[in-house]
Amino acid sequence: MRRGTLTYSALRDFRNCRRRYFNRHVREIVPVGRDAALFVGDVFHRALQAWFELDLADAEKTEAAVAGIVAMIDQAFLARDGDPEQKRLWHVTRAMFRGYITRYPREEFEVVAVEREFDAPIINPGTGYPSRVHRMRGKVDLLVRMRETGEYWIVEHKSAAVLDGDYLEKLPLDAQVHLYVHYLSRDMGIPISGVIYDVAVKARLKQREGETEEEFEVRRAELVAKSKTGRSSAQRQLPETDDEYAARLAAKYDDPAMFHRETLYVAPADVAEFVAEVWDLNGQVNAARRENRWYRNTAQCFFGHGRPCPYFALCRSNDSPNVLENLYVHKPAHSELAAADVDADDTPAF
Repeated sequence: MRRGTLTYSALRDFRNCRRRYFNRHVREIVPVGRDAALFVGDVFHRALQAWFELDLADAEKTEAAVAGIVAMIDQAFLARDGDPEQKRLWHVTRAMFRGYITRYPREEFEVVAVEREFDAPIINPGTGYPSRVHRMRGKVDLLVRMRETGEYWIVEHKSAAVLDGDYLEKLPLDAQVHLYVHYLSRDMGIPISGVIYDVAVKARLKQREGETEEEFEVRRAELVAKSKTGRSSAQRQLPETDDEYAARLAAKYDDPAMFHRETLYVAPADVAEFVAEVWDLNGQVNAARRENRWYRNTAQCFFGHGRPCPYFALCRSNDSPNVLENLYVHKPAHSELAAADVDADDTPAF
């Protein structure tokens, strides 16, 4: 029997809310449009993919190559001239990429693979036998080999709104990278020591809009009233030009604090715990599909600074056909993977 696909993101969805798993991985629907913050991360991720692929092609990282990657970023924000927010995000993404390659002009590792996929069995930790229904699949951003030690590491690119102690303290508990190290190691037959978290901070700077004539006159009158001479040399604050804003962002990304790399060895005991959890969740997914039971976890309706779950509107409407038709579109499950298989069962999608 052909085995279906499970991924870390699918298992995370199932663990957090079975209804969310059902909507994304059984119904195969996603909301219309994209979250702006997530879109910036996606574009930056693609830019880094192209940057590190230059190593595999044995090509020089010339200004022409950089210009080609910047042009790719430009293509992702085609509505920027008529959309101020898209324009801001375009500026930030360009500056973040330029800042990154300036911060890391040379690496202590050689690139082995970019966007390397793995496909490995899900093993029952008690018996050692594989699941007959699913296999674990995924994709790592980079697989690298350290020049000095010869150790293999995976590199995970992250873009964060805030990089603080709380963010870094949680990294050792990241189940995703533990599983990626384990399954990629099994798939390739090589030992992988751990993960290098490659974090870039998304700047919050906004382009200055300047003052209208009316706003300037109000401010000038206030300054005159406070002046002992009854005069003011104040000048109207003009809108910041694109070049001025780009220069201010470039200066921001000159700050080393906008980038951070955290190296973590993966402990075998932690890997074993997460792998056992995968087996348990695999069984729960099978049971939910068999019984067609997709419970809602209302504690997960809002997360990340109060952002609603992508399927909140659908759940709140009790699966209204109008909401489904107008706010959601079909997108195959696991579409980030090459030729991803559908899950191997006969559960109806709706």
